[in-house]
Parts: sequence; structure tokens; C-alpha cells
Amino acid sequence: MKVLVTGSSGRLGKYVVRDLEQAGHELVLFSRRQALPGQEHLPLISGDIRSYEDCLRALDGKFDAVQHLAAQPWPVDHPHERKNAEARGIPFDATMQSNIMGTYYMLQAALAKDVEIFVMTGSNCALGHGYRISERPFPVRYLPIDEEHPSAVEDSYSYSKLAGEILLESFSSAYGMRTHTLRSAGICNEECRRNAAKNAGPVTGWSSWMWPWVGSEDIAAAHRLLMEKAHSIAPNGVYFCNADDTMALEPSREIVERFNPELLPLIKDLKGHDSFMSNRKLKETVGWEHKTSWRRFLPEGESK
Repeated sequence: MKVLVTGSSGRLGKYVVRDLEQAGHELVLFSRRQALPGQEHLPLISGDIRSYEDCLRALDGKFDAVQHLAAQPWPVDHPHERKNAEARGIPFDATMQSNIMGTYYMLQAALAKDVEIFVMTGSNCALGHGYRISERPFPVRYLPIDEEHPSAVEDSYSYSKLAGEILLESFSSAYGMRTHTLRSAGICNEECRRNAAKNAGPVTGWSSWMWPWVGSEDIAAAHRLLMEKAHSIAPNGVYFCNADDTMALEPSREIVERFNPELLPLIKDLKGHDSFMSNRKLKETVGWEHKTSWRRFLPEGESK
């Protein structure tokens, strides 16, 4: 397939580009920044997803698919983040502009250029469990959480990711585009996994983030599989893409028992270090597997 990869110079871009290229796909990169080392041989379109004209220009020629990675990865207008963003010269509306309008422009450009497949890196933040602004805890209905669990978003990043899912669904329903969103967890390359093992310590309290993660290589494989199998699965889908386990040393049920026991009656199935977010749908839909590990870098006997 001929594929446009947006955000190809981002931290996930390296892995998605490599995975797609190794699978034999023809790639064109789209980024505001220079190509990463190892990408110099691939055509690069310099541009910004917040410009519809740039998106159209990036899709000049016949493309089969868009792999949409470009995004603002945090809520710059969040009360705890806004001063930091202002100090870095980031406009307060950057999250909404990139993640909603940027996604809309890319979808409209894909529609105009007759691109059939659109796969996007979303976020499990579409739940609303992270970046809480109020003092109200995220209302967990059951564990592990799956794609049917209700959302309760409060911040712009979480809202933008939920809105992105709805945008993709609407383009699939209205125009017949094959659209898929990966609700990624904390994306972690090998260096990150080694550091996680090096710095691992006991859990000291409940976290509304619930310790999910996913290997960079694993989410890259998920992007490819959804694209390659797009015509043999449902035309639209949202999928949690996280590792089978958590980033916690302790078993998952033990964490609930110690720090949030009121959730115990809500547990459907948690064994060992099982993630609090289910990746079953992704596995069953395209045969995806979680292959990376941070626990293998732990000193022997450290993980319970």
C-alpha cells in the first residue's frame, strides 16, 4: 500500500515508519520537522496538519491509507500545565487546534483524495481518567475497563481524543471510509522500559491513571495490522492498545484491595499483573499481540 504517515518525526513515528517499511509498504512522510535519522531516504512533505492546504498537498498522488500520528500530546490549557505552556510559547488552544481541527483537516483531505483507510493514534485518555481537573475521581464502572465503558472527560486533551474517535466514526458512516482509532497507553520504547525497571518501587496509593503502558514496537504493529486488515474487519473501530500487564510491581487485585477496596465488587477478571484496561478487542479483531516487556529488565525476584 502507499501510505502517508503524519507526525513521522514524533516519538512514535520512528517505530511506525520502520514497521510499515519492513512490511513492504510505500511511505510518504508528513511532518513539521526534519526526518529522523534512518528516514532520510523516504519522501518528506513539510507541513502542518492545522493547515488544510498542507494536508491536501501531502496527499498529492494516489494513496491507499493515512497513518495519523500527529497530535498535541497533552492539555496545554490545563490549570496545572498552562503556565508551562505559555513559558514555551505554546498557544492555549494548541491541543484543540491540533487534535480536533488537524484531524478534521486530514480526514477532509483524505476524503477529497479518495483515500480509503485512515488509522489514528488516539489515547486511553478518551476515558477521562487522566488529567482530572475537579476533585471528583474518575467513575469506574467495572474492571478491567473496555471500549464500552462510559467516558467522563474534563480536560481538553481527553476531550479532543474522544472527539477524534467520533469524527472518524462519522466519516466511516457517512462516506464509507475505513477508520480505526487506537486508544494508546503510555508509549514506552526500550530505553523507557529499562528505566521503568530501574526506578520501579512499591505502589503507595491508588492512581486514577491505573498504570497502563504499551511498547512502541507493539503499537506500531497495531497500526499496521489495522491498516492491512481494514477491508476484512468492521469499517470503524476503537481499540485499547496497551500491554497485557501494568507498570506496577504488585499484582493488580492486590493494588485494588489495599488502596481502593470499594472497587473490588466491580472486578470481572483480574489475574496476576493484568492491566486494568482490556486489549481483548484488538487481539480478537486483528490478531495483535503484546510482545515487549519492562519486567524482564527487573532484578531477579523483584516483581511479585
